[in-house]
Amino acid sequence: MFNIFLTVFFATLAFAFFEPYYFIGYLISIALFGLYQAIFMANAGGAWDNAKKIVETELKAKGTDLHAATVVGDTVGDPFKDTSSVAMNPIIKFTTLFGLLAVELAVSLTKEQGAHFSTMLGAAFLAVSVFFVYRSFYGMSIGAAKE
Repeated sequence: MFNIFLTVFFATLAFAFFEPYYFIGYLISIALFGLYQAIFMANAGGAWDNAKKIVETELKAKGTDLHAATVVGDTVGDPFKDTSSVAMNPIIKFTTLFGLLAVELAVSLTKEQGAHFSTMLGAAFLAVSVFFVYRSFYGMSIGAAKE
């Protein structure tokens, strides 16, 4: 979670420092993709949860391999449906509020230092954000078992 927070933090700074209009596009994309991600998580979690209930009540297959598979699906499904809005809403709110402050800072720094300084700072923030994206996806993966 810490890597994801730092990714969002530095990406917000990067887009704010590159150009305020980039930041507007970034906000719109986070809101839209966050909405669809939350809908996906809620639907998928509900489907996994309902599959277990159907196997237990309608098929009366408790204790079978099918039931074991649906229990595994329910283990994923419950956190999916229970945390979808809880996880997406703070990210969208934080990005919006923090980003508005970052845009104001970026605009004032651009007036004082020039557009070149602001662009270089934005590139540095984007590089840090990409580092945390890499670290989140590849640096924390579980390695293959050694034989």
